[in-house]
Amino acid sequence: MKMWSGRFREPLDAEFEAWQRSIVFDWRLLDEEVAASKAHASALRAAGILTEAESAELRNALDAIASAHGMDAGKEQVRTHPTAEDIHHFVELSLVERVGSLGLKLHTGRSRNEQIATDLRLYTRKQIELVIASLASWAEALIEQARAAGDAVMPSYTHLQRAEPVLVAHWLLAYVEMILRDASRLRDCFVRLNYCPLGSGAVAGATLALDRTIAAHELGFTAPTPNSMDATSDRDFIVEYLHALTFVGLHLSRFAEEITLFATAEFGFVVLPEAFSTGSSAMPQKKNPDLTELIRAKVGRIHGAAEAVTLQLKGLPLAYNKDMQETQEPAFSVDFVPQMLALVARFTAALRFNGDRMRAAADSGYLNAMAAATYLVHKGVPFRTAHEKIGNAVRYAIDKGAELGELTIEELKQFGDEFGQDFYAAVTLDATLDCHDVIGGTARKRVRQAIEEAAVRVRSLTQEAVHAGA
Repeated sequence: MKMWSGRFREPLDAEFEAWQRSIVFDWRLLDEEVAASKAHASALRAAGILTEAESAELRNALDAIASAHGMDAGKEQVRTHPTAEDIHHFVELSLVERVGSLGLKLHTGRSRNEQIATDLRLYTRKQIELVIASLASWAEALIEQARAAGDAVMPSYTHLQRAEPVLVAHWLLAYVEMILRDASRLRDCFVRLNYCPLGSGAVAGATLALDRTIAAHELGFTAPTPNSMDATSDRDFIVEYLHALTFVGLHLSRFAEEITLFATAEFGFVVLPEAFSTGSSAMPQKKNPDLTELIRAKVGRIHGAAEAVTLQLKGLPLAYNKDMQETQEPAFSVDFVPQMLALVARFTAALRFNGDRMRAAADSGYLNAMAAATYLVHKGVPFRTAHEKIGNAVRYAIDKGAELGELTIEELKQFGDEFGQDFYAAVTLDATLDCHDVIGGTARKRVRQAIEEAAVRVRSLTQEAVHAGA
């Protein structure tokens, strides 16, 4: 029997009935549905609708349902249930099988509109915690690589052209900063979504005098939602969560792109770990960066999910509309993100860098030109003038086939009398690094400090539980 069939004379068209069922995807919400139902039972008990014995019997039965369907075979039974319309209907049918008509009593003062709104918040909250924990693991792997890199040097790039030398650790820490921002966005989303819709009814609020704080407290929410119409129709948290994940995907993709480039023979900066690479069925010599290529591609799936939900919600009037059912599959479709982050964390830990190749690339090609201009600035030359003088010196060196530090004083003095013997010390690789002695710069002492500061910030991701209002 349908949960709503009393008013209808005709049965549903069989094809439409199968087409509109959501159990084929919302089966994933079984644990959330059980938890929310137990919390509702607590509220009904406090309101005198359920006796203590009835509440206990329902809660035990709900636990048994969750246990019975926790494994793969049990999940398949939920997904392929022949009559359940959605996860709420499945749990109700299962309750009736176990406790008889008492199972029908649990829906007192409750609507599926508030149930799905609650279940999705619980699900999204759990996913946020998983993603943040996985982000922390990747950040830890980056920090360990930064420590291991020590004073290893590489070129930095602008416009994909070599720009200035930086420490390899400095480059790695750039991704740690992205990760920390990603975690912050997800935490913000967690705070905003962590309000409990239970007690909102179908649209206007429960018809019983339920103490809504009981369910909210039991489920770990900050408080009940303040408006029933908003609570039952709000999917902002799904949009926000998915858009926060697009940043995670974006940063993963940028890292994947750089590793893919750096692993080419043309760069030769990185040795791909074999455990995360594949070969060619035709070319025996190949070692392909499949992991980074797949990561680069999957950001499209994340972004697509965010855009899909945005478009689904953009024209909906208040309050609940069946359209909202379509927000679930995009939310479920990105559940691969924690696993992807776990893989990239292990991949990052297994990376090996070709230090000699990177240093040679950083120590040639006039990457010390900025340091050379700075040398002239310290001699009192205005920067624009210094820029012009060094640019002329670089052009001369290119024609001669020499580096700046290989020009003689006589050759340098044709571009300005300010050049002296101390110029050579100012444009060594170490000096070029250390002249960036500012917060956030690549000077060696600054990067050593930045590694430890980043480690403290990352530890907070793993040590602090995600709480609403934190």
